[in-house]
Amino acid sequence: MNPEQIIDGARTVVGVGEHFQRLQRLVDEKLILFAADEPGYCTPTEDEEVRHLLVSYWQSRNALVELVSQFHADTTALADAWRPAGFLVAYAGALCLVDAARFLREAFRHRPIFRAKLNEPEPQFGIPNGTFDTIQRSLTSPVHAWHLYHAARYFDQHQASLRAVAGEDPLASVLDLIDRLRHHLQVRLDQYAVQRARDRATQLATKMRRDLFGRALYGLQRAASRLISDRYTVRYHCPAIPPQIIARLTPLLEPGDVLITRKDHALTNYFLPGYWPHAALYLGTAEQLDGLGLAEHANLKPRWRRLLDCDPHQPRRVVEALKDGVWIRSTASPFASDALLVLRPRLASAEIAAAIARGLFHEGKPYDFDFDFTRSDRLVCTEVVYRSYEGIGGVSFRLTRRAGRLTLSAEDLIAMALAREHFEPVAVYAPAHENEVQTGSAAEAVIRRTLASCTPPPRPG
Repeated sequence: MNPEQIIDGARTVVGVGEHFQRLQRLVDEKLILFAADEPGYCTPTEDEEVRHLLVSYWQSRNALVELVSQFHADTTALADAWRPAGFLVAYAGALCLVDAARFLREAFRHRPIFRAKLNEPEPQFGIPNGTFDTIQRSLTSPVHAWHLYHAARYFDQHQASLRAVAGEDPLASVLDLIDRLRHHLQVRLDQYAVQRARDRATQLATKMRRDLFGRALYGLQRAASRLISDRYTVRYHCPAIPPQIIARLTPLLEPGDVLITRKDHALTNYFLPGYWPHAALYLGTAEQLDGLGLAEHANLKPRWRRLLDCDPHQPRRVVEALKDGVWIRSTASPFASDALLVLRPRLASAEIAAAIARGLFHEGKPYDFDFDFTRSDRLVCTEVVYRSYEGIGGVSFRLTRRAGRLTLSAEDLIAMALAREHFEPVAVYAPAHENEVQTGSAAEAVIRRTLASCTPPPRPG
């Protein structure tokens, strides 16, 4: 883990914290309306609202669990100077998770109709059955409290040094978030000093022969994971396209291409299920962008220095929405995947340049955990592609309603390319199906096999 990743994590925590606040205000407003006339069942409108609430909560919660788990896994690679900042980000993430879960429990635990709805699975977003009940059990678990106790203790004992490192945003905003939420935690030994907890605590202490910092991060990771399930992903899996495959793929890429990626064991998968869940817009090198006449474009000129400096080791860039927001990144980001395919717009170079300029306008915006394509102040990964290309050269996308929101998934983009609707497949690397990069008709055959191997449930009509 490096300082840039910590700053990305800080942006993520602050963004999700703000999203949870919006979600809580929305729930309060909806509950008032629902309470006015509760017939004993969910109306279609209420059903859609509650299911969308669950999806929005689940996806933002997954982003934080992934983040907290990553910080715990990367502790050994964290330089001493950055350990306080790393802890602040992980602690704030865990506090957000606990606060949001408690709010959800308090808002719905006395409303059996809506609680039952929150327990229903949502296969299109990978949400399992019984989510609400799992959250409620975790929040009353002595073991859950024990895990959080270590983090609260570390913060209390090191407040001065922790506050000293949080001088500027986004870390200053992370500390503000901690100050706002930590009084909700109030983890004390007398809250769970029962024999079961003491026995379990002894077992944990035997396993965790670490310093207090290590115990704190371990506790945060375990507390976060217990909010839903103990089984998420393969521990310490580090997705990465092999260097020889990158060397084969890179010459095939052109500015404006859409990179679709898969991480085999990612918790979030950004955020729709299916074999191919994530998309990024490939920009190319600074020289290629200059050749397209974009170096002086109003949307790129103020971002030019950031484009040049974001990765001194890799000159090729993408604009990509991840949980920390929409940012110019190097191709090291999409190449940190297990599988990748390339789609190309069937447009002239001037039209592609116009689309890239459009996409760059949205750089710097937060991630949209609400999946609302009707607004553009926050974006999901595929929305970068949508807002870049919609209307350029006749390109038109069909949005699909999922859990109450119109969405565009990465596999929707692939379906368009296979049908030669404005895009076409160029290359694919999917080692679970083919060990080498495939192009042309061979690529299309591999892509179809990947889609068939992870067929989503039928969509509602």
